[in-house]
Amino acid sequence: MFAVLPTLLTLGNAACGFGAITYAAKVGPEPMERDFLFIAAGLIFLGMVFDMLDGSAARWTNQTTEFGGQLDSLCDAITFGVAPAFLMIQFVRHDHNIVGALSTPFDYPARLLWVIGVLFVVCVLLRLARFNVETDEEDSHAEFSGLPSPAAAGTVAAFPIAMHGLADLSLEPTTRTTLIAEYGVPILIVALPLVTLIVACLMVSRIRYPHVFNQLFQGKRPRQHLIQLVFTLAVVFIVRELAVPLIFCYFAFGAPLKSLWTEVVQRKKENPGEA
Repeated sequence: MFAVLPTLLTLGNAACGFGAITYAAKVGPEPMERDFLFIAAGLIFLGMVFDMLDGSAARWTNQTTEFGGQLDSLCDAITFGVAPAFLMIQFVRHDHNIVGALSTPFDYPARLLWVIGVLFVVCVLLRLARFNVETDEEDSHAEFSGLPSPAAAGTVAAFPIAMHGLADLSLEPTTRTTLIAEYGVPILIVALPLVTLIVACLMVSRIRYPHVFNQLFQGKRPRQHLIQLVFTLAVVFIVRELAVPLIFCYFAFGAPLKSLWTEVVQRKKENPGEA
Protein backbone atom coordinates (compact mmCIF):
# COMPACT_ATOMS: atom_id res chain seq x y z
CA MET A 1 0.00 0.00 0.00
CA PHE A 2 1.12 3.56 -0.61
CA ALA A 3 0.43 6.79 1.27
CA VAL A 4 -2.30 8.67 -0.59
CA LEU A 5 -1.49 12.34 0.18
CA PRO A 6 2.33 12.19 -0.30
CA THR A 7 1.90 10.09 -3.45
CA LEU A 8 -0.59 12.53 -4.95
CA LEU A 9 1.80 15.40 -4.26
CA THR A 10 4.65 13.48 -5.90
CA LEU A 11 2.52 12.69 -8.95
CA GLY A 12 1.57 16.36 -9.10
CA ASN A 13 5.27 17.05 -9.51
CA ALA A 14 5.38 14.70 -12.53
CA ALA A 15 2.27 16.30 -14.01
CA CYS A 16 3.93 19.72 -13.77
CA GLY A 17 7.02 18.38 -15.53
CA PHE A 18 4.96 16.95 -18.37
CA GLY A 19 2.99 20.20 -18.60
CA ALA A 20 6.21 22.20 -18.81
CA ILE A 21 7.42 20.06 -21.71
CA THR A 22 4.14 20.34 -23.61
CA TYR A 23 3.91 24.10 -23.17
CA ALA A 24 7.54 24.56 -24.20
CA ALA A 25 6.72 22.52 -27.30
CA LYS A 26 3.62 24.69 -27.96
CA VAL A 27 1.24 21.73 -27.69
CA GLY A 28 -0.37 22.56 -24.35
CA PRO A 29 -4.15 22.56 -23.84
CA GLU A 30 -4.26 26.34 -24.35
CA PRO A 31 -0.99 27.42 -26.02
CA MET A 32 -0.25 31.15 -25.75
CA GLU A 33 2.00 32.65 -28.39
CA ARG A 34 3.76 35.12 -26.06
CA ASP A 35 3.75 33.40 -22.67
CA PHE A 36 4.22 29.71 -23.45
CA LEU A 37 7.83 29.61 -22.21
CA PHE A 38 6.85 31.61 -19.14
CA ILE A 39 4.09 29.10 -18.37
CA ALA A 40 6.50 26.19 -18.88
CA ALA A 41 8.98 27.75 -16.44
CA GLY A 42 6.18 28.44 -13.96
CA LEU A 43 5.14 24.78 -14.07
CA ILE A 44 8.70 23.75 -13.18
CA PHE A 45 8.55 26.04 -10.15
CA LEU A 46 5.16 24.59 -9.24
CA GLY A 47 6.75 21.14 -9.45
CA MET A 48 9.36 22.37 -6.94
CA VAL A 49 6.55 23.24 -4.54
CA PHE A 50 5.07 19.74 -4.87
CA ASP A 51 8.55 18.27 -4.37
CA MET A 52 9.01 20.23 -1.13
CA LEU A 53 5.60 19.25 0.20
CA ASP A 54 5.52 15.53 -0.54
CA GLY A 55 8.44 14.63 1.73
CA SER A 56 7.17 16.88 4.51
CA ALA A 57 3.66 15.41 4.19
CA ALA A 58 5.06 11.87 4.40
CA ARG A 59 7.03 12.69 7.55
CA TRP A 60 4.18 14.60 9.22
CA THR A 61 1.77 11.70 8.62
CA ASN A 62 4.44 9.09 9.47
CA GLN A 63 4.03 7.49 6.03
CA THR A 64 7.58 7.50 4.69
CA THR A 65 8.14 4.45 2.48
CA GLU A 66 10.80 3.24 0.06
CA PHE A 67 8.12 3.27 -2.63
CA GLY A 68 7.61 7.00 -2.09
CA GLY A 69 11.33 7.70 -2.27
CA GLN A 70 11.74 5.85 -5.56
CA LEU A 71 8.62 7.46 -7.04
CA ASP A 72 9.90 10.89 -6.02
CA SER A 73 13.15 10.38 -7.93
CA LEU A 74 11.32 9.15 -11.03
CA CYS A 75 9.12 12.25 -11.04
CA ASP A 76 12.13 14.50 -10.37
CA ALA A 77 13.82 13.07 -13.45
CA ILE A 78 10.95 14.43 -15.56
CA THR A 79 10.36 17.80 -13.91
CA PHE A 80 13.94 18.69 -13.00
CA GLY A 81 15.76 16.83 -15.76
CA VAL A 82 13.98 16.52 -19.08
CA ALA A 83 11.73 19.60 -18.77
CA PRO A 84 14.49 22.18 -17.99
CA ALA A 85 16.77 20.78 -20.71
CA PHE A 86 14.01 21.02 -23.32
CA LEU A 87 13.02 24.47 -22.04
CA MET A 88 16.61 25.68 -22.42
CA ILE A 89 16.73 24.58 -26.07
CA GLN A 90 13.38 26.19 -26.86
CA PHE A 91 14.36 29.39 -25.06
CA VAL A 92 17.59 29.87 -27.01
CA ARG A 93 16.12 28.89 -30.39
CA HIS A 94 12.94 30.95 -29.98
CA ASP A 95 12.56 34.43 -31.47
CA HIS A 96 11.41 36.50 -28.50
CA ASN A 97 10.35 39.53 -30.59
CA ILE A 98 10.94 42.15 -27.91
CA VAL A 99 10.79 45.57 -29.51
CA GLY A 100 14.23 47.03 -30.09
CA ALA A 101 16.07 43.99 -28.73
CA LEU A 102 19.63 43.65 -29.94
CA SER A 103 20.65 40.57 -31.88
CA THR A 104 22.76 38.06 -29.99
CA PRO A 105 26.53 38.11 -30.66
CA PHE A 106 26.33 34.59 -32.07
CA ASP A 107 23.87 31.77 -32.52
CA TYR A 108 24.39 28.46 -30.74
CA PRO A 109 24.51 25.49 -33.13
CA ALA A 110 21.51 23.26 -32.62
CA ARG A 111 23.78 20.25 -32.10
CA LEU A 112 25.67 22.02 -29.30
CA LEU A 113 22.41 22.93 -27.54
CA TRP A 114 21.29 19.32 -27.84
CA VAL A 115 24.55 18.07 -26.29
CA ILE A 116 24.23 20.52 -23.38
CA GLY A 117 20.64 19.41 -22.85
CA VAL A 118 21.64 15.74 -22.86
CA LEU A 119 24.47 16.39 -20.38
CA PHE A 120 22.03 18.17 -18.09
CA VAL A 121 19.59 15.23 -18.17
CA VAL A 122 22.40 12.72 -17.59
CA CYS A 123 23.75 14.68 -14.61
CA VAL A 124 20.26 14.92 -13.09
CA LEU A 125 19.88 11.13 -13.36
CA LEU A 126 23.30 10.57 -11.78
CA ARG A 127 22.50 13.07 -9.04
CA LEU A 128 19.18 11.40 -8.20
CA ALA A 129 20.68 7.89 -8.25
CA ARG A 130 23.51 8.94 -5.95
CA PHE A 131 21.03 10.62 -3.60
CA ASN A 132 18.95 7.43 -3.37
CA VAL A 133 21.99 5.28 -2.62
CA GLU A 134 23.66 7.58 -0.09
CA THR A 135 20.60 8.80 1.83
CA ASP A 136 18.78 6.74 4.45
CA GLU A 137 15.59 7.39 6.42
CA GLU A 138 17.50 8.76 9.44
CA ASP A 139 19.31 11.41 7.41
CA SER A 140 18.76 14.92 8.79
CA HIS A 141 18.69 16.50 5.29
CA ALA A 142 20.58 19.51 6.66
CA GLU A 143 22.92 19.58 3.66
CA PHE A 144 23.21 18.16 0.17
CA SER A 145 26.29 16.73 -1.52
CA GLY A 146 26.22 18.49 -4.87
CA LEU A 147 23.71 20.99 -6.21
CA PRO A 148 20.16 19.63 -5.71
CA SER A 149 18.33 18.91 -8.96
CA PRO A 150 15.37 21.20 -8.09
CA ALA A 151 17.78 24.11 -7.59
CA ALA A 152 19.51 23.36 -10.91
CA ALA A 153 16.14 23.18 -12.68
CA GLY A 154 15.05 26.41 -11.00
CA THR A 155 18.21 28.14 -12.20
CA VAL A 156 17.42 27.18 -15.80
CA ALA A 157 13.70 28.00 -15.51
CA ALA A 158 14.48 31.41 -13.99
CA PHE A 159 15.68 32.76 -17.35
CA PRO A 160 12.27 32.54 -19.11
CA ILE A 161 10.78 34.20 -16.01
CA ALA A 162 13.28 37.04 -16.40
CA MET A 163 12.55 37.28 -20.12
CA HIS A 164 8.88 37.79 -19.29
CA GLY A 165 9.92 40.68 -17.05
CA LEU A 166 12.01 42.20 -19.84
CA ALA A 167 9.03 41.99 -22.17
CA ASP A 168 6.99 43.98 -19.65
CA LEU A 169 9.79 46.54 -19.29
CA SER A 170 9.93 47.04 -23.07
CA LEU A 171 6.34 48.28 -22.95
CA GLU A 172 7.21 51.12 -20.57
CA PRO A 173 8.09 54.28 -22.58
CA THR A 174 11.29 55.27 -20.75
CA THR A 175 14.90 55.28 -21.92
CA ARG A 176 16.10 53.28 -18.91
CA THR A 177 13.63 50.41 -19.31
CA THR A 178 14.19 50.28 -23.07
CA LEU A 179 17.96 49.95 -22.62
CA ILE A 180 17.50 47.21 -19.99
CA ALA A 181 15.23 45.28 -22.34
CA GLU A 182 17.50 45.74 -25.36
CA TYR A 183 20.69 44.59 -23.67
CA GLY A 184 19.10 42.09 -21.29
CA VAL A 185 17.67 39.83 -23.99
CA PRO A 186 21.02 38.92 -25.66
CA ILE A 187 22.64 38.44 -22.26
CA LEU A 188 19.97 35.97 -21.14
CA ILE A 189 20.05 34.02 -24.42
CA VAL A 190 23.85 33.72 -24.50
CA ALA A 191 24.19 32.98 -20.77
CA LEU A 192 21.54 30.25 -20.37
CA PRO A 193 23.35 27.36 -22.16
CA LEU A 194 26.56 28.16 -20.28
CA VAL A 195 24.68 28.30 -16.97
CA THR A 196 22.92 25.02 -17.81
CA LEU A 197 26.26 23.31 -18.45
CA ILE A 198 27.80 24.64 -15.22
CA VAL A 199 24.89 23.67 -12.96
CA ALA A 200 24.92 20.20 -14.57
CA CYS A 201 28.53 19.79 -13.43
CA LEU A 202 27.72 21.16 -9.97
CA MET A 203 25.00 18.53 -9.50
CA VAL A 204 27.51 15.68 -9.74
CA SER A 205 30.12 17.50 -7.63
CA ARG A 206 30.75 16.97 -3.91
CA ILE A 207 30.26 20.60 -2.94
CA ARG A 208 28.08 21.01 0.14
CA TYR A 209 24.80 22.92 -0.30
CA PRO A 210 22.40 23.85 2.51
CA HIS A 211 18.82 22.57 2.65
CA VAL A 212 17.02 25.91 2.29
CA PHE A 213 13.54 24.62 3.16
CA ASN A 214 14.68 23.00 6.42
CA GLN A 215 16.74 26.03 7.42
CA LEU A 216 13.86 28.44 6.86
CA PHE A 217 11.00 26.48 8.41
CA GLN A 218 12.59 24.18 10.97
CA GLY A 219 14.31 25.08 14.21
CA LYS A 220 15.86 28.37 15.26
CA ARG A 221 17.48 30.52 12.63
CA PRO A 222 20.55 32.74 13.09
CA ARG A 223 20.45 36.45 12.44
CA GLN A 224 22.36 35.96 9.18
CA HIS A 225 19.44 34.01 7.66
CA LEU A 226 17.03 36.80 8.59
CA ILE A 227 19.28 39.40 6.96
CA GLN A 228 19.55 37.29 3.80
CA LEU A 229 15.77 36.86 3.68
CA VAL A 230 15.14 40.60 4.04
CA PHE A 231 17.75 41.38 1.38
CA THR A 232 16.18 38.82 -0.97
CA LEU A 233 12.71 40.30 -0.52
CA ALA A 234 14.10 43.78 -1.20
CA VAL A 235 15.73 42.62 -4.44
CA VAL A 236 12.51 40.94 -5.56
CA PHE A 237 10.52 44.09 -4.80
CA ILE A 238 12.91 46.29 -6.79
CA VAL A 239 13.53 44.23 -9.94
CA ARG A 240 10.58 41.77 -9.78
CA GLU A 241 10.99 38.87 -12.24
CA LEU A 242 14.62 39.81 -12.96
CA ALA A 243 15.48 38.86 -9.37
CA VAL A 244 14.65 35.19 -9.94
CA PRO A 245 17.79 34.25 -11.96
CA LEU A 246 19.93 36.37 -9.62
CA ILE A 247 18.69 34.50 -6.55
CA PHE A 248 19.07 31.04 -8.09
CA CYS A 249 22.48 31.80 -9.57
CA TYR A 250 23.59 33.11 -6.18
CA PHE A 251 22.55 29.84 -4.56
CA ALA A 252 24.08 27.66 -7.30
CA PHE A 253 27.39 29.49 -7.65
CA GLY A 254 27.78 30.91 -4.13
CA ALA A 255 28.76 27.60 -2.51
CA PRO A 256 31.53 26.64 -5.00
CA LEU A 257 32.95 30.18 -4.99
CA LYS A 258 32.96 30.20 -1.18
CA SER A 259 34.60 26.78 -1.11
CA LEU A 260 37.24 27.90 -3.61
CA TRP A 261 37.93 31.08 -1.62
CA THR A 262 38.26 29.09 1.62
CA GLU A 263 40.72 26.69 -0.02
CA VAL A 264 42.84 29.54 -1.38
CA VAL A 265 42.95 31.28 2.01
CA GLN A 266 43.81 28.01 3.75
CA ARG A 267 46.67 27.33 1.33
CA LYS A 268 48.06 30.84 1.89
CA LYS A 269 48.03 30.26 5.65
CA GLU A 270 49.77 26.89 5.30
CA ASN A 271 52.32 28.15 2.74
CA PRO A 272 52.77 31.91 3.28
CA GLY A 273 55.89 32.00 1.07
CA GLU A 274 54.11 30.75 -2.06
CA ALA A 275 52.54 33.18 -4.49
